[in-house]
Amino acid sequence: MFFEQTQFPEPSAELVFANGKVNRQSESRTPDCLEKAIANPSARAIIFAKGRVMVQFGSCEPDPLFALDMIEIFNPRRGMEVLLGYEGDVPILAISAKFDPETDAEKLPDNIKAIDYRSLAIQGLLHPSRMGEVAQGASLLAWHASHKFCSRCGHESAQADGGYKRICSNCGTEHFPRTDPVVIMLAVDGDRCLMARSHHWAEGMYSALAGFVEPGESFEGAVRREIGEEAGLQIGKVQYRANQPWPFPFSLMIGCFAEAKTTKIIMDEKELSDCRWFTRKEVLTALDHPEDVDFFVPPKMAIAHHLIDYWARF
Repeated sequence: MFFEQTQFPEPSAELVFANGKVNRQSESRTPDCLEKAIANPSARAIIFAKGRVMVQFGSCEPDPLFALDMIEIFNPRRGMEVLLGYEGDVPILAISAKFDPETDAEKLPDNIKAIDYRSLAIQGLLHPSRMGEVAQGASLLAWHASHKFCSRCGHESAQADGGYKRICSNCGTEHFPRTDPVVIMLAVDGDRCLMARSHHWAEGMYSALAGFVEPGESFEGAVRREIGEEAGLQIGKVQYRANQPWPFPFSLMIGCFAEAKTTKIIMDEKELSDCRWFTRKEVLTALDHPEDVDFFVPPKMAIAHHLIDYWARF
């Protein structure tokens, strides 16, 4: 009875990057688990290079997994591999490569392409579980690349426990992967929702407001603060909807709806180029017949699209 009103699978399961099925075996990570995985002849790797993933095309569906004896063409960065987990007995790794997709593309075989994360998601090229592994690998590799030095003493640190830890050899401090929580929220006033656009977005695109959760702040508190700061509205109830891992570089998007208690917009012009109310009819038209309106919403890969679509059709 306690879970009778709980949706399963949860709304988050509908979102790109949120469906990794690899068995992480986090309780079994040991100092030598990565070395054992690399030595396993059945091991497979996802290769990352400058925000792109290497994908093999052929008679079957597109495949981002490579046998380790096939990856030398990408010039892998040895010592920076990450063990994502296992599919059965098969270790799945994430490996950063020195390969430059901009200048070295002609060196690839015709059946291998370097594709950026957004294109993979928008085009639906990979199975949803593979996209979850892409998010996992991309986030971990980005964290390692930006956290090479100990924040306590400044000495260079080293990867440990399959890539889920860094240890400073000078002072012994342990560092763990970082995830940045971000609230993304659609403020609602009856049959209207609030959407805005950033200065650097494509002309005509409007979306939900978003912002980082600050230390000592609840998700609901962050929703109320961000909407108040950027749009000048007072918010009452906050309803959680879904969350989405977002590997740009290592965020977690927490999607919510927010009850507007005031409706006069006082826009922060440094953060936003426009902010306004949209009727349900306008939003439905943008979703179903975008050629009939002068604005558009984010693509289906984004949790913002999910929030907007769910509200419009509720």
